[in-house]
Amino acid sequence: MTGKPALVLLPGLMCDHGLWDDVAPALAGVADLHFGNLFEDDSIPDMARRVLAEAPETFALAGFSMGGYVAREIALTAPERVERLALMNTSADGASAEFLARRRRMIEITRERPFTGMAPASLRQAVHPNRVGDRAILDHIQIMARRLGKEVFIRQMGLARGDGHDRLADIACPTLVVTSDTDKLRSIAESEALAAGIPNAKLEIIKHCGHMTSLEQPDALVRLLLAWLKGN
Repeated sequence: MTGKPALVLLPGLMCDHGLWDDVAPALAGVADLHFGNLFEDDSIPDMARRVLAEAPETFALAGFSMGGYVAREIALTAPERVERLALMNTSADGASAEFLARRRRMIEITRERPFTGMAPASLRQAVHPNRVGDRAILDHIQIMARRLGKEVFIRQMGLARGDGHDRLADIACPTLVVTSDTDKLRSIAESEALAAGIPNAKLEIIKHCGHMTSLEQPDALVRLLLAWLKGN
C-alpha cells in the first residue's frame, strides 16, 4: 500500500496504455495508476464488468473517448466504488444508423484484409490541423493500433453505443468533463451536454488541441487531472 488514491485509466478506440505515456509520470506522483482492459470484450457492459473485476475496491476513474462510455457505465453500475469521474473527449450520444452502417462496412473490409493499422485519413482527423504532419504523434497512435491488432479493431468497431443522456443525472460523484477546441470526432456541444446532465460536473476546454488530448496537450491535461484528483 502506498497511501495514494487509485486511478483507473480507460483508453479510446485502438489505444492502449501508450495513450497515457506523456501524462502518466506526473499522475503517478499522486496516484497509483491502473490501466483498464478494454480489449477482450465486445460490449460496453462486459468491458465495464472486466474493469471492475480488476480494479481496486475504490478508485478515481478517467475515460477517454470510447473509454468514456465505459467509464459512465462503471460509475452507474458501481457508484459506491467510483470516488470521482473524468470524461475526456467523449459523449453520451447514441450511434446513428448511418454511423453503424459505416462501421459494419469497415468491419467487413477488415475481415477480408491484413490489418496494417488505422487509415491515414483517420489519423489526420484525430489531431489538430497543426499536427497533421507531426510524425511523432501519428506514429504513436499507429503503433498502439498495430499492437492491438485486427481482432481488437473488429470488437471495438462493433460496439453498440446507446444514448445515455437519460441516466446522466444518476452519476453522483464529482465529475470533470474535458473537451478540446478543435476536436473533429467529439464536439464541444457533446461535452456541454455531458456537463449539463451530470450533477456536480465541471467542464474544461483545452485550447489548440484535437481529439488526442493526452498526446497533443499533455501538460494542459495533467494540470486539469491533478486538480481533479485533489478535489479542486
